[in-house]
Parts: sequence; structure tokens; C-alpha cells
Amino acid sequence: MQIIAMLTMLIDHVGFVFFPESAAWRIIGRIAFPLYAYGIVQGFLRTRSRPNYLNRLLMLALISQVPYMLGLQVLRVNVIGTFVVCLAALIWIDRCKSKWAGVCIAAVAAALLEFIPFDYGAYGLLLILMYRYLPQAYWIAVHFVLNVGYFYLNGWEIQFFSLIPTVFLAYSKQLADWKRGFGYRVPNWLWRSFYPAHLFVLAVIVAVREYG
Repeated sequence: MQIIAMLTMLIDHVGFVFFPESAAWRIIGRIAFPLYAYGIVQGFLRTRSRPNYLNRLLMLALISQVPYMLGLQVLRVNVIGTFVVCLAALIWIDRCKSKWAGVCIAAVAAALLEFIPFDYGAYGLLLILMYRYLPQAYWIAVHFVLNVGYFYLNGWEIQFFSLIPTVFLAYSKQLADWKRGFGYRVPNWLWRSFYPAHLFVLAVIVAVREYG
């Protein structure tokens, strides 16, 4: 499943940069974010040290920010930064003894993600909270509602295709195994370096195309 997440993200970004008039690239790319969001939850549940996990994500977010802005030509915080805020929220929510305190933490995190702004904003946080706290039987319906809200706020119907991985995650035990869904585990060095590395390559290509 990690391989699918990496490849569909790459396809999405290639389409965004080089083929903005073609919807097919972006439709395929909608598969990536839910898989990464699910992976964040799995990492949160399985890691030996949540603070170390958070620090690794923060470092990746910082390394990726300049290539992200140059490669995709956008002015917002990259999606790893979004995951940093979401993971911090999960850590604090799990420490809360009161549900209302957890709701307040989620609300503050959502406001932060929207105000700065971060990639995917509060939508990304809500999807991660869904994977973490709701039974699988509710995932498809809740994700559909989130996509309806996303559509009304952003007017982008392609986001509905992001339901596809959630359907598989809800019903397939094999795919729900984040690291070994197809009997092959992506090496940690490749998994961690792929996001900043592919953005760096895109940034170089964009720079050569525009200034070379």
C-alpha cells in the first residue's frame, strides 16, 4: 500500500505541474492522500516513540517546504506539515481525560490548518481523526460527507474519487495492512526520502523550463 501511495502522489504532482488541463492525472492522485492519512494513524498506533515519530515528520516537513513551493508553485505549507499538526493533535487528544478537551484540541488544530494555510487544511485532520477514532463501518459514509463539504467549499468534484481507497481500507484486511499489504515492505530510507526527493526533482525541472 505504501507503493500505491507513493506512485499515485507522484502521478498527481506530475499532472499538477505538467498537465494541468488533464483531469485523469488528478483523479488518480486522489488515491494518495487517504492512504498517507491512514499511514499516519498506523504509525501513531505502532511507533515505539510518538515524540520521535513527530520529530521525524517535522524534519521532513522542513526539508520539503522549499522544494514544495518551487516545484508546485504554491504558497502554503506542504502536506507533511499538515501531518505534523495532525499527529500532534492525536498525541494530545489521546492524553485527554475529557472528550470536550479533545474536541477543543481538534478545533484548535483545524483552525491552525485553515488559517496559515496547510495543504488539505481541516479536511486532512478530519480524515485522520476518522481513521483513528471511528469504526471502519462508518468510514465510507463519513468520508463521503467530508467530500461533500470539500466540494461546497472548494468546488472541486474530483475530490470524490478519494473515496476509493477508503472503500478498500474499510473492507479489505489485506490492504489495511499498511506496510505488508502485498507482501513487500518499502525500505524506510526510500519511504522517508521519496516526498522531498521527488519535489526537489520537480523543482529543478520547473526551474530549467522557466529560466533555462
